[in-house]
Amino acid sequence: MVKDAPPRWDRRMQQRLARGEAAALGELYDRFAALVHSQAHRMLDDEDAADQVTREVFGYVWENPEAYDPKHGSMRSWVARLTHRRSVQRLRSADGGTDGPGAGARAEELEHRVLRATAAARADYIVASMPAPLRAALELAYVQRRDYRQAAADLGVTGDEARRRLRLGLQLLSTANTRPSADSAPPGYGPTP
Repeated sequence: MVKDAPPRWDRRMQQRLARGEAAALGELYDRFAALVHSQAHRMLDDEDAADQVTREVFGYVWENPEAYDPKHGSMRSWVARLTHRRSVQRLRSADGGTDGPGAGARAEELEHRVLRATAAARADYIVASMPAPLRAALELAYVQRRDYRQAAADLGVTGDEARRRLRLGLQLLSTANTRPSADSAPPGYGPTP
């Protein structure tokens, strides 16, 4: 299976960005803008805010290409993490002050909203990143409402293979709620943009 952003591509992209190649930023944007915008929109539920987060993420990448460390994952995952952090910051800043009556309840509701948005964005990312056969089986079962026998026929595989793909896809999706807190960052990724 061909990966979306192989490590060699990631290292070359980082080097090009560090040299200030505007074409590299354009290529990076073409590859990841849909991911960034859809993740931000899913978390913020606001088109204008998602547009702003998209600009901020690519601005940060352009100004700080050295913040990416290939040892800690793909550039795609780094860009997705930057998007997540920036979206969470925007959610928290939109909440306003934490003083006064009801501040504790507002803070708790905000944290629940952040966790729900994080899980939803993670699920979107997992589905987009999973191997095409698993994604196709999930789409047939949960979007097109096919049972596993119908999905098997549509995919041209056995019923056992269709069940295996669905089970694996669901296992991957189940990890969407088991991520670390929104403020924790993978090692090596520096300060929050």
